[in-house]
Amino acid sequence: MKTKIFTVALLLGLAISTNAQKKIEVTELPKPAQEFLKKHFSNTSIDIVKKDAEHGEKGYEVKLKDGTEVEFWKDGSYREVDGDGKPIPTAFIPKSVKDYVAKNYPNEKITHIDYGHKDLDVDLTNKIDLEFTKEGKFIKGDKK
Repeated sequence: MKTKIFTVALLLGLAISTNAQKKIEVTELPKPAQEFLKKHFSNTSIDIVKKDAEHGEKGYEVKLKDGTEVEFWKDGSYREVDGDGKPIPTAFIPKSVKDYVAKNYPNEKITHIDYGHKDLDVDLTNKIDLEFTKEGKFIKGDKK
C-alpha cells in the first residue's frame, strides 16, 4: 500500500512539474518578448522556450544557445536576464543603473539583472551584487 501511495505521489509531482514548464514555440511568446529577443539577442539563437509558472506567476523562460536565460512576465515585458557569468547587453537596463555601475565599477560589466517584486538586482563580473529600487536608485551592494 505504501508503495502505491508513493508511486502515485511521485507521478503527481512529475505531472505538476511538467505542467509548470511547457515547451512552446518562439512565435507563441507575446509580441513584446519576441521583439525584445530580436532587438537585444539577435547575435545568438534560441535553444528552448518554455511557458513557466514560477511562484504562481505565469510567464515565459527562454534559454539561448550561448547560455543566457531571459525570463518574461506574462505580458511579454522582461523580468530577468542572466548571462551565466558573462556580460549581457545593456540597452534595456535603466540609465541610472548603467551610470552607477560605470562610475563606481568602471572595469566591470553587468552579467545579470532581475526585477523582483520590490527591487532590481544587478550582478557584476566581479561577483558584486547591487540592489536598486525599481526606479533605479541605488540601495546597497554586497560581495557574493
